[in-house]
Amino acid sequence: MSVYHTWSPIHTPDPTIFTMASSMLHKFLHLTNFRSPFLRTVGPSVAAAFALQTAVAIPSIAAQSERFYDVSGSATFLTVSLLSLYLPSLRARAAASLAGAPKPPLPSLLSPLTTATAGFHWRQVALSAAVVFWSVRLGTYLFGRVLHQGHDSRFDTLRGSPGKFAGAWFGQATWVSLCLAPVVAVNAVAPAALAAVPLRVTDVLGLALFAGGFALEIVADRQKGEWLRRRKEKLHDELFMTKGLWSRSQYPNYLGECTLWTGIAITAAGVLVARPVQVGLGFSGGLMGKLLVLAASCVSPAFVTSLLLKVSGVPLSEKKYDAKYGHRKDYQEWKRNTPKFFPKLY
Repeated sequence: MSVYHTWSPIHTPDPTIFTMASSMLHKFLHLTNFRSPFLRTVGPSVAAAFALQTAVAIPSIAAQSERFYDVSGSATFLTVSLLSLYLPSLRARAAASLAGAPKPPLPSLLSPLTTATAGFHWRQVALSAAVVFWSVRLGTYLFGRVLHQGHDSRFDTLRGSPGKFAGAWFGQATWVSLCLAPVVAVNAVAPAALAAVPLRVTDVLGLALFAGGFALEIVADRQKGEWLRRRKEKLHDELFMTKGLWSRSQYPNYLGECTLWTGIAITAAGVLVARPVQVGLGFSGGLMGKLLVLAASCVSPAFVTSLLLKVSGVPLSEKKYDAKYGHRKDYQEWKRNTPKFFPKLY
């Protein structure tokens, strides 16, 4: 027997796996093939967010571990953003497959820079890329932090209760869905309809706010990380952070977070209310359609701001630090003289 006759099924993927996956995709696209272009993109995007969080939540709840909580959230942001962007292309390829016709190629993210007639509009690529950059940066930072610290104090009272812990995962799926609402809405529009709307002030203002908020969040996190590293190496004995951006705002990282999502919402809202886009979404262009897209845009920064200022951000941090340092005069002075959110500009 030839020495080359060593083929084993283990080296070749089972074709039935691809067949099943393709069949499931076709069924999913068929079930979510709503008449409204808006719902045709929103439906699968929200379903994907909850499905991905459920897939990670089940083993995490069983292991009572929050290690992959933040990184799974970032991965869900990334996945849902790209899914909403490519959904029309996936539907076209599925339809071609069912008809026995050649599948059209997936459009390139660089298509707005070319003269190709098919592809994406630059607004779709810009907003989706903004979310991808943010999710990769924040997910990497938070995952590294939980690995370094060994645990996340936010889950100290949750991880032992399957019901409460599951609520945190489904809450994260809701967070992803609401934050991505303006991006998903823009991705639901045909590129030709977006191209009919010239550059607007809201495009420039929104993207500038995103860039500023993103930079603010990065600098604040890096300053805090460097401060923690120096304290661990006993290069200082400060008990709480009062340097750099943290001397001008108690929570500059949260301010950056709220600012960047506000920027995304402004860019999206500015184009979504335009009549060509309203028609492209299946609306008449009247007041109700405009109110709907404005609500889809504004829910993102409103939810983030409420979450950080009223639920899981500032309240949890203040409770922890007040318990540790509330008796100290220097801590009380820092709290009294440092704005909680919007920084001092002098």
